[in-house]
Amino acid sequence: MGRGRAKAKQTKVARELKYSSPSMDIEALQRELSASESGEWSNEDRDDSHDDGYDDYDYGRR
Repeated sequence: MGRGRAKAKQTKVARELKYSSPSMDIEALQRELSASESGEWSNEDRDDSHDDGYDDYDYGRR
């Protein structure tokens, strides 16, 4: 019996996502893009405590 209510909720959410126009913060986007171009987000500067050192290997997958 609960399927109709769940489906109606999913339909409502999907419709809102499809027809809504999200607001965009152009200034924040510009700051983010300029930071990545300047090298602020380089991979060498990142401290990854979960890095096991095997990310750079190909393992022969094709």
